[in-house]
Amino acid sequence: MGLQSLGYFAFLPVAAAVYLHLPHRWQPGFLLAASWAFYLLAAPQLFTVTLGITVLSYFLARALETPQQRRWLHLGVVVLVAILAFFKYGDLLRLDWGLPLPKIAMPLGISFYTFAAISYLIDAARGDCPVEHDFTIHVLFMNFFPTVISGPICRVGSLMPQLAAEHRFDEGRTIAALRLFALGTFKKVAVADVLGLLVNEVFPNYRSYGGGMLLVAAVAYTFQLYFDFSGYSDAARASALLLGIEIPENFKTPFFATNFSGFWNRWHISFSSWLQDYLFMPLAWADISPLTRGRRERLPVWVCLFCVFFVSGFWHGNTLPFVVWGILQAVYRIGEEVLHQRLGKPKKRAPAPQLWGKRVVVFVLWTFSMVFFRVGSDTTGLGMSDCFGYLAGCVSGLSPARFASELYSAVYNGFYPHALMVAAYYVLVLAGLALAFRLDAYRAFACKNRPSEQALAAMPRRRVIYYLLIVLILAGLIVQNGGFGGSNFSMYAGF
Repeated sequence: MGLQSLGYFAFLPVAAAVYLHLPHRWQPGFLLAASWAFYLLAAPQLFTVTLGITVLSYFLARALETPQQRRWLHLGVVVLVAILAFFKYGDLLRLDWGLPLPKIAMPLGISFYTFAAISYLIDAARGDCPVEHDFTIHVLFMNFFPTVISGPICRVGSLMPQLAAEHRFDEGRTIAALRLFALGTFKKVAVADVLGLLVNEVFPNYRSYGGGMLLVAAVAYTFQLYFDFSGYSDAARASALLLGIEIPENFKTPFFATNFSGFWNRWHISFSSWLQDYLFMPLAWADISPLTRGRRERLPVWVCLFCVFFVSGFWHGNTLPFVVWGILQAVYRIGEEVLHQRLGKPKKRAPAPQLWGKRVVVFVLWTFSMVFFRVGSDTTGLGMSDCFGYLAGCVSGLSPARFASELYSAVYNGFYPHALMVAAYYVLVLAGLALAFRLDAYRAFACKNRPSEQALAAMPRRRVIYYLLIVLILAGLIVQNGGFGGSNFSMYAGF
């Protein structure tokens, strides 16, 4: 059961109605029971792993209150990373290295709640937050149902106090939550899942298509991933907001960023900020003078950036395309730093054509890297050589006639053998993207990236927007054969 499944549409209002009317002392226990029920409905066979990591992190945190705090912190981080690595990279060690490991499926969301546990241990050891003694609150922090599968990765200092606080029904907050949930469902169902039909047809069969169609599919996948994950994150925030709990935003109109530094401040924010706080900053401030015999005290910034993005790529998957994707992000960021050092940092108020030119460059480079990301995510047997084969195909067979023919045949032969449905599919794609980017543009420029629900409420003719969201959600369901044809989970649930 994902956050945009029919079952969840029944689960959430019932859970919220009961929770908001319970006595305060019963609220955490009920919310924990609801969170466990949600996970059991989503992935019952691996619930014990989730529960085990949660209990382990509780006792590790309590051990931080002993005189051996530093030792327990190191042990806790190593054990949690080892558990995560076992599930994420067990198949690599078993198949490629021949180690006698059992074949075990990866628990949904294990990266997200493991990272939350690691940040909790580090923050508690630093004194940035107290160690939580209430077992129920700790387990709820780790297993909170809006965030347990695909994040956002929440920090204990902001979420735990909210989980322990009393919450009651609030009309304005509920309207904002419903507005945000509708927006997230639109992004996921009417945009991402619809684009996914075309992407899943073209990428595995890329040798059959010319450059024009391959370029369209690469751009479509870039949009698919963004609207899938940002839509799911909006639904997660809306679910928490309905309960009176605020969790962090994960996306802030990244395609309007004018450089990669800004892009990563807007894309998967909870993960990129986690990497900055718990990997980049420790590397940047590490004293390496004993290793260099006093010649250098700190690591160069480019080394820290490379380590962060290499880890990011390897975290996303254990295949070479993901590693290359991470290295490309490092090259983009390091190259940007080099340009700033040589040419100076760009002016904050530059002419509009210059800013839009930068946005186009960032988007093109990001889309280029997305080819590696999509091949790395592929389940049909594509590998590293296919990344280069796909990119080479993008610059061949660029005939307009061939492109027009393949634009039709990709849909007709791939999933809709009816001329009217082919036309309806592309109309829905264009309408969905037009509305989605209109909303993003208004949020970025008119609202200065205020939260999505606030930007949506501030839009002129917002009632028309609401109706359009509903109509396009229904159209998306129809195009997907009348039911949630795409995954009910975020594409990031498997990372």
